[in-house]
Amino acid sequence: MAPRKTRADAREPDAVLDEILVDAYGEDEQLCALCEGIGEALELPIDAQVVGVPVSLVALDYEGGSRRGLVARCRRSDGSEHRVAFADVMLPADAPGAPYLQAYCAWLGIEPTLAPPSRGDSASSSGGEAEIDLTKTVDLVVLRVKERALRCRVPGREGVITLRAGARYGLVAGQIATLQPRKQWRFKGHPYLSGEILRTRIDAAALGLTPLRLEPFGSWDPADHYWGEEGEPLEPRLEAVRAGGPRPMFEMEQVVPGADPDEPFDDPILLAGELVEHGDREEAEDILAELLEADLRCLDAHAHLGNRYFDTSPEWALNHYEVGVRIGELSLPSDADDMPVLPWGLIDNRPWLRCMYGHGLCLWRLERWEEAERVFERMLWLNPTDNQGVRFLIDEVVARTAWTDGDE
Repeated sequence: MAPRKTRADAREPDAVLDEILVDAYGEDEQLCALCEGIGEALELPIDAQVVGVPVSLVALDYEGGSRRGLVARCRRSDGSEHRVAFADVMLPADAPGAPYLQAYCAWLGIEPTLAPPSRGDSASSSGGEAEIDLTKTVDLVVLRVKERALRCRVPGREGVITLRAGARYGLVAGQIATLQPRKQWRFKGHPYLSGEILRTRIDAAALGLTPLRLEPFGSWDPADHYWGEEGEPLEPRLEAVRAGGPRPMFEMEQVVPGADPDEPFDDPILLAGELVEHGDREEAEDILAELLEADLRCLDAHAHLGNRYFDTSPEWALNHYEVGVRIGELSLPSDADDMPVLPWGLIDNRPWLRCMYGHGLCLWRLERWEEAERVFERMLWLNPTDNQGVRFLIDEVVARTAWTDGDE
């Protein structure tokens, strides 16, 4: 049984249901067909509302519970995700997805709740927000970089805006883009904006993110650490770390939107890695970009996207890595002298340490010597076990030795 893909048109709900439910018998089988047929027809993600709050409807699931029916996975502009009954989702009456919501509600035997029709080319933004002043520059948080557009939000506001602004080279999710806007409009209920990007910056504090939680793991004591065979000289930088004495040890919270903790192999990061191994880099990049659009705090997505561009464009890779580094830094003490230990052995620290490692390598490749040296030295303090081998790289940076492929 394979549901047919239907068209968004003005047919009655019964006609839509007849096409989706052909050869589907029984309540459970029909719900499976509705989930697949409606999910394909909606071409997700789409803009919607739940109890009047603007959201992006990103996925439609059927979890096998006929009493609950279809479940909509909805994402707010702050990256938080919520699962609600699909029947509780509101779409504009003239939205392409409205016929499918009406058909599903008809199958349930209830009346759908539709939002007012979209206002065509109205320039107001979604959710009743104030319009953007086209006479002034505006800062936008980049959430996703697509082939012909950016998905962004205004700091402190709800709602996602699609930005059409020409060249996208070097742009990454998590940057702040300063735009000279030219035009704003709506199409099928979604807000659009065009203009010229004047400059970009990395400013994690301006993203409005909740810092990743640091879970205490007691104290790291250099006396308990293996520093090599007795009598062997210790590198001066490691000697300084040992002389620094005990420090508090933590594990940084890891955020992977959509990952199921009960299914460790059903992990979007692992799936992206497998796709890269099989040569499907574009699909892998889409998965990673979707993770960041859901939550910019997914540090492993920043690290893997940095890896994606490392060989061909170190400047672009640097931006990916640095955004991840700066977001992780939001969780650290503001006092630079009060540096904690985040060891590689606590695995949720690894995404941030990967971002730092890639950041340092890109700085080295670009011959930004002092910055690269500071990054690598800081890594020795954060992770004294140095599982990434920074101690073997830092002397080459200090000696101003040009980076080669064998140094990675």
